[in-house]
Amino acid sequence: MNTAHRASLLLIALAAPLAAHTAAAQTSAPSAPMGPVHTQHAMVVSIHHDATDAGVEVLREGGNAVDAAVAVGFALAVVHPIAGNIGGGGFMLIRPSSRKLAHGEPHFLDYREKAPAAASANMYLDAQGNVVPKMSTVGAKACGVPGTVAGLAYAEKHYGRLGLAKVMEPAIRLASEGFILSEEEARTMHSSLLTQFTDSRRIFQRDGSFYAAGDRFQQRELARTLLRIAKDPEDFYKGKMAGEIAAYERKVGGLITGADLAGYQVRERTPLTGTYHGLEVLTSPPPSSGGIVLLETLNILSGYDLPKLGSDRSPAQVHYIAEAFRRAYMDRGDFLGDPDFNTMPLKQMADPVYAAAWRKTIDPTKPTPSATLARPAGFMPEPPKQTAAPHESPQTTHFSVVDEDGNAVASTYTLNFGFGNGMTVEGLGFLLNDEMDDFTSKMGVPNGFGLIQGPANAIAPGKRPLSSMTPTIVSELPSGNKSGKLRLVLGTPGGSTIITTVANDLISVVDNGLDIQAAADAPRFHHQYLPDVLQFEKAFPLDTVNAMKAAGYTTKREAEFDEKSAGVWGDSELIAVDPKTGELTGGQDKRHHFGKAAGY
Repeated sequence: MNTAHRASLLLIALAAPLAAHTAAAQTSAPSAPMGPVHTQHAMVVSIHHDATDAGVEVLREGGNAVDAAVAVGFALAVVHPIAGNIGGGGFMLIRPSSRKLAHGEPHFLDYREKAPAAASANMYLDAQGNVVPKMSTVGAKACGVPGTVAGLAYAEKHYGRLGLAKVMEPAIRLASEGFILSEEEARTMHSSLLTQFTDSRRIFQRDGSFYAAGDRFQQRELARTLLRIAKDPEDFYKGKMAGEIAAYERKVGGLITGADLAGYQVRERTPLTGTYHGLEVLTSPPPSSGGIVLLETLNILSGYDLPKLGSDRSPAQVHYIAEAFRRAYMDRGDFLGDPDFNTMPLKQMADPVYAAAWRKTIDPTKPTPSATLARPAGFMPEPPKQTAAPHESPQTTHFSVVDEDGNAVASTYTLNFGFGNGMTVEGLGFLLNDEMDDFTSKMGVPNGFGLIQGPANAIAPGKRPLSSMTPTIVSELPSGNKSGKLRLVLGTPGGSTIITTVANDLISVVDNGLDIQAAADAPRFHHQYLPDVLQFEKAFPLDTVNAMKAAGYTTKREAEFDEKSAGVWGDSELIAVDPKTGELTGGQDKRHHFGKAAGY
């Protein structure tokens, strides 16, 4: 039987449930689907309604997209403490419109956490060379030098319009006056991690008298800290506050010193740019692995007409997309790390000719086992011999902003795991990250997510851990000296699934014509090379899961062992722009029930 005939049989076999699947794929989100929010001039989308309102308030007062994004970032530190933060770090992607902002060029701000000077490659190993459980995720030694305050302040100083004190007003008000908790939010603060630490238990759990739905949650210590930052953000790194943070670290046995804080710097990096079906994709460079893996995935898929294979989330589409993920994640594992410490073959990974060579290795009828996957010869350098694995948490958050001039911001930031290392800095009221867990603790040992990568991500003083965070902005291709029209602003949390979720959101809109809300709500799937498992959200239609299993994939549905669990990952916060009318549509992920898309 020739290849073409076998491919036809696969498509026929996988297409049998398509009629039922097409409807199910768009209606099986964890909550009842709703259409996108429509605005004409400006929009903010985030995981929390109060943070979104903070961004819209700043836009209405004359702020631009960067002003609004900074307002949202600080507000989330108050109202979404599981991931919003001033004790963590992240990335901000800025795309100006054709009107003047940020000198007309896109910018990528890297305010990722850094390893303290006292960090070492084997710091989480015992005398026998084994990883000490939880040492890199809980408590004092799990924390990297925070970058969020520096990053947001830098963005405001260089690209904002209103000034830091003004854009921080909503966050300070929310901390001092409090906000009303939903049941879902109150429940997250029952975390056993927070219970372990005195100040965290006092602030977030009322010393065991847990918050409930309808309670007002006030954070007066955090409000005072935010006021000090608004007055002088350098206080956090080089002033009295830096001394207080360093003193707390000494008291609890942490590694961060005053010198570590004083030495922290935001990095401006050149965003990565690619094309997909006639659109420009602006995305994240290392130390994010997300952008280059996204571009490599899209380059591989650009050789297929996905809608002709089937509908969105159809078995045939899932097959080809999963195989593209498999190949791009193989390169992620072998080559990526902190660009200040490593030279990486980004040009080769983004080469369309390389993608075409990868396409030739994809069997149209069955998966390629990761154990037998061979990289096309002649394109990439020899990968390092040893492999390692980063731990990466799904508890992150993303927000998207477009202002009335068409300037766009996509920003993703994190404490790493939910509530970071669990510790609240005494007297300052903010949680610290556990970002050191994103480094490689021991070569050759897969993490909880099974991610495999090379020694480029080994722990070293001053180094930034590799991330999957993938803030991305899609536009029409530029014409002459004019920027192309803005089309999409994308991003999500989700640990190792961030990249595949952003890819699926983009494909759903660009290839399959879903509106932005349907794209946010559509059930997700993921493959990351190793472990060799095709993963699905629990809401994914079972007929598709079974079809992929029949085609030869090892499959797993999220939390399938517990049918009471929602079994979800990610939280897409998306904006689309109609290229003809300029109307904005917002897709706020319904996997959580306290987010909001809004504007005017």
